[in-house]
Amino acid sequence: MSKISRRDILSATASGAMIAAAMERSAAATFGNPDEPPQGAINTKDNPASLTDPGPQNPAIGNQFPSAQFPPPTDVSDMPMFWASFNNAPKRVQNGGWARQVTQADFAIAEEISGVDMRLTAGGIREMHWHLAAEWGFVSYGNCRVTVLDEMGRPYVADVKEGDLWYFPAGLPHSLQGLGPDGCEFILCFDDGKETEYNTLLLTDWMAHTPPEILAENFGVPAETFAKIPLHQLYIFQGKMPGPLSADREAVKTKAGAPPHPFTFSLGSSAPIRQSKAGEVRVADSNNFHVSKTIAAALVTLRPGALRELHWHPNADEWQYWIKGKGRMTVFDTGPKAVTMDFNPGDIGYVKRSNGHYIKNVGDTDLQFLEVFRSPYFADVSLSDWLTHTPPAMVAQHLNVSEEVIAKFPNNKPEIMPPL
Repeated sequence: MSKISRRDILSATASGAMIAAAMERSAAATFGNPDEPPQGAINTKDNPASLTDPGPQNPAIGNQFPSAQFPPPTDVSDMPMFWASFNNAPKRVQNGGWARQVTQADFAIAEEISGVDMRLTAGGIREMHWHLAAEWGFVSYGNCRVTVLDEMGRPYVADVKEGDLWYFPAGLPHSLQGLGPDGCEFILCFDDGKETEYNTLLLTDWMAHTPPEILAENFGVPAETFAKIPLHQLYIFQGKMPGPLSADREAVKTKAGAPPHPFTFSLGSSAPIRQSKAGEVRVADSNNFHVSKTIAAALVTLRPGALRELHWHPNADEWQYWIKGKGRMTVFDTGPKAVTMDFNPGDIGYVKRSNGHYIKNVGDTDLQFLEVFRSPYFADVSLSDWLTHTPPAMVAQHLNVSEEVIAKFPNNKPEIMPPL
């Protein structure tokens, strides 16, 4: 018999310990908690103090994010923060309204879309201006009058209400004014994450910084005509209530006629592309809102407990605005990475192109949110649609389920699933 050295014994002991540890880790991974070591509260079974948080904290904020405080055990790793909010964005307040914004400077992940929340009083005016990026607007409250002139010299004037949209291509001059009885509030999206609402080409700025003799020559009137123009931008100011829409339209008529397509669209009252007891989805893109060449959007409503199914968007990042209710979203990326976050009214979400995600209504009222994309068209890929349109034998071998079970998966791209 060969001699067994002390080194051999120690080596075997170490190897056995490694195998035992590996087996223990393997046994720890379970359905619903796939990681090794396992994630979440399961790790604290014998040490509940691990769940406590005795240090400084702000419960008013922390309680809004239960999924961040105690993530589901399927979460793994991390990813750039995909939550932001207008609720803590500083307001620029003026007589006639206010504005606040979230751009990529505040929200690093948001490369393709920046957002603005603006309020105008009845008669309040967002002064005549234009942007270096396209502007897409969604009315979240009240009524507003919009004006715009296209590059062919064709004017457009319209009144919009809650649930309506407008779209102004980059470089087209426009104005916004709140109507009665209580003005309006709206969300703006620019098709560039770096675009800021405060970097705007304003009428008053240009006039004040043009030599008086050039103004006189350009408009064919004496220079003194402009002696009282504002020397500083108005931005938002209180104006007089406008007259009837018909009168404004008559006043701006030109020989060039009207634009071929309207610059406004009623998303809130449009026909849903999907509708069931679980909720509904409405879409506005260049197919039905023809002028909107760079921004597409969906307005999604989920009933309590309903699920915006597991899906991804292959053509653009998704910028979200959460309108009402309480929602929870998990985003899945390579790595693997999976992170869950909670959302409330006024919050903003952002999901990178092709990242898988779902949204769950975790409140007891309807959940409603906008999905906005820098794209001429809306597109998404449904996980259940993919699995039911791949040969069943292939899917069965991946998931270790029978072909009969796969046949029960939704195969009609439902968009929204009711609670079980």
